[in-house]
Amino acid sequence: MAMADAAPTPLTDGLGRRISYVRISVTDRCDLRCRYCMAERMQFLPRSQLLTLEEIALLADMFIARGVRKIRLTGGEPLVRRDVGDLVRRIGRHLQGGGLEELTLTTNGTRLVEHADMLFDAGVRRINVSLDSLDPQRFAHVTRGGDLQRVLAGLDAAKTAGLAVKINMVALNGINADEILPMLRWCDAHDFDLTLIETMPLGETGEDRTRHYLPLTQVVDMIGREYGLRPVTDRTGGPARYHAVEGLRIRLGLITPLTRNFCADCNRIRMTCEGKIYLCLGHEDHVDLRDALRNDGLEAVAALVDRALLRKPARHDFHIDAQGVSSAAHRHMSVTGG
Repeated sequence: MAMADAAPTPLTDGLGRRISYVRISVTDRCDLRCRYCMAERMQFLPRSQLLTLEEIALLADMFIARGVRKIRLTGGEPLVRRDVGDLVRRIGRHLQGGGLEELTLTTNGTRLVEHADMLFDAGVRRINVSLDSLDPQRFAHVTRGGDLQRVLAGLDAAKTAGLAVKINMVALNGINADEILPMLRWCDAHDFDLTLIETMPLGETGEDRTRHYLPLTQVVDMIGREYGLRPVTDRTGGPARYHAVEGLRIRLGLITPLTRNFCADCNRIRMTCEGKIYLCLGHEDHVDLRDALRNDGLEAVAALVDRALLRKPARHDFHIDAQGVSSAAHRHMSVTGG
């Protein structure tokens, strides 16, 4: 009797870190132009360069077979991609058999009215929604023309569908710092968690990041003057560190690429919509899976991923100094996925 094939080996990098979380960008396009993320006039990839949804699904199957337990779909804005529901449902089937523990999504919320029910039906139970201001004019300024009411309607649709919502707010000095405490209270009132994020130096956006950089150490001090904060051990697979807020139900997350490096226990890789695996958000080093998949098949892709993981760096290179906020990466955040 022939012996059964050995189970695929788990994904492990050169430092011994297990890779259990993959963020997959399904498109580099977005219907907003947030100032910290994109330039006002973006040059998007030709559609011919994008992975098909079937190719993305095949690569997701491979990652899950190699021990990935969580997949997050990102963009750009993932819900602007035509027929994205087919992909969500295809990956979501792994939740039923236990091969995947969680399928999540990061969105700007503008398409949730149309897609919230589909996401829940496909097995998504939790989403992140980027929202940096509750003031309509300020929101339009930050997003270069976005409609706040459309996002708020999307959040209502997500709650109605049964999706848990976490709000992601990039802390921007001189733009929305005065809204952080009101946002904290608003999220608590709506039963949303809140994660605050330091601006990340990725790509040329036409904005002065140094001027708008707000260390979250200062934000924690500001919140602490009004509410007690207590660190908790909750983790959702990403880089956020969570705190309980005294007197509120909310869980507050902090993502601090500049003031507190979070790389020691990194369990993540990112795949772009054209099939590039970036080994670290803060580095340009990557491998291109698209040609290997199309020309040589999944076995060749798996070997390529293994070789690439040996080069995964110990940490990112985001930093701030007298010259400002800088990084070793020059691509926009929307290229890699949020």
